[in-house]
Amino acid sequence: MTMMTAEQYEASLRRLNLEVYMFGKRITNVVDDPIIRPSMNAVAQTYALAQRPEHEDIMTAVSHLTGKRINRFTHIHQNRDDLVKKSKMGRLLGRATGCCFQRCVGMDALNALSIVTYDMDQANGTEYYQRFQQYLTYVQDNDLVCDGAMTDPKGNRRLPPHQQDDPDLYLRVVEERPDGIVVRGAKAHQTGAVNSHEIIVMPTMAMREADRDYAVSFALPSDAEGIKYIMGRQSCDTRKLEEGRMDRGNPLFGGHEALVVFDDVFVPWERVFMYKEHAFAGSLVEKFATYHRQSYACKVGVGDVLIGAAQTAAEYNGAERASHIKDKLIEMNHLNETLYCGCIACAGEGHAAPSGTYIVDPLLANVHKQNVTRFPYEVARLAQDIAGGLMVTMPAEADFASPLTGKWLEKYYAGDCSVPTLNRMRILRLIENLTLGTAAVGYLTESMHGAGSPQAQRIMIARLANMAEKQRAAKALCGIDET
Repeated sequence: MTMMTAEQYEASLRRLNLEVYMFGKRITNVVDDPIIRPSMNAVAQTYALAQRPEHEDIMTAVSHLTGKRINRFTHIHQNRDDLVKKSKMGRLLGRATGCCFQRCVGMDALNALSIVTYDMDQANGTEYYQRFQQYLTYVQDNDLVCDGAMTDPKGNRRLPPHQQDDPDLYLRVVEERPDGIVVRGAKAHQTGAVNSHEIIVMPTMAMREADRDYAVSFALPSDAEGIKYIMGRQSCDTRKLEEGRMDRGNPLFGGHEALVVFDDVFVPWERVFMYKEHAFAGSLVEKFATYHRQSYACKVGVGDVLIGAAQTAAEYNGAERASHIKDKLIEMNHLNETLYCGCIACAGEGHAAPSGTYIVDPLLANVHKQNVTRFPYEVARLAQDIAGGLMVTMPAEADFASPLTGKWLEKYYAGDCSVPTLNRMRILRLIENLTLGTAAVGYLTESMHGAGSPQAQRIMIARLANMAEKQRAAKALCGIDET
């Protein structure tokens, strides 16, 4: 088997024995839990669309290791075209789901490791790259979802890992055995963790010699003994427990985050890709972050949905001809397509690393992600402006269905009388979901903090912008000769 169907993916999750907690209780059936299920549905779309002939070029690739056709989420980029198609895939799936579809982080982890394991071997004579390629073949052949785990809880930000009052606030090696290592710690904000087959752990920052026990990277099955998942809350998450569809806004799809705890977990050597090579920790972080900042093409796809919802709301309100409404929709499209320009540009300027893996231009990737921390907030503001206050004051779906109140709501919440009142309510609930509800975690908060904080991108922009060359060009034009 090389590529699973959506149905096979769901069946594969049912075979996992995950230790998952939510609302203070253990969840025994993760796949069918009504709060978690929409996030699984979103991942399933990465399988469903890969089966469709019209999306084959974007959703699939040919493995450079086996020559088999594989899901692009398990592919190692071989050229600039692969990098461009990655962005197109992200936009396609963002538009199809209206939320985070959760596989980008694993894809970015695989590509970062394909570069850094090779570099470590060249420098130190280790065998990490061979291990990684064997692992990659396993992932590709079985079409697995990998959860990339980088962010540690971090504790006191003033202190490095080895100086923390609690040394487990950064994931670390606590024991070395002949057959592997034992690790302890946690990874926070883990997108799609309980929908994944594998967890790929990476260090969270550049490390020094004193922090070498924290410079560790490895992969494990998501249900390995000692791994525990504690689900994070989202705004409006318990709406998924209610009857009906309207109040959930986007009833089929969603995302989730979890704290993943590693309680003295054993890792066999064949799955260890970095072990105390602290000098390469920073490189792995930067390579992963560069890839993942490009991955926010997904927000362009979600932006497409939000713009479409705003246009529809304007029409249902009878306001679509107003000049200020038209201008706001133009601005929303301008901002959204500007984001798309960024992710395509950093792909088009990509280059090959020594391992042969292609990586996007790091400066342009950071500029793109910096724009993602800003533009979706303005797109969301304009959508809320167009939608109107009813988006957050309308009664529940049950009130529309009630014989006691339904007729009054149908009467007084009508807009354009050619449009059913419930359709008007549905589009407003979708805008609420995308800008305030559970999907806002993926569209807004994730736009801000995903792939590192805005300041992290500004640091990289300052580091990567060639100021000396800019100064040389300016001085040359005005006749300054400093030779």
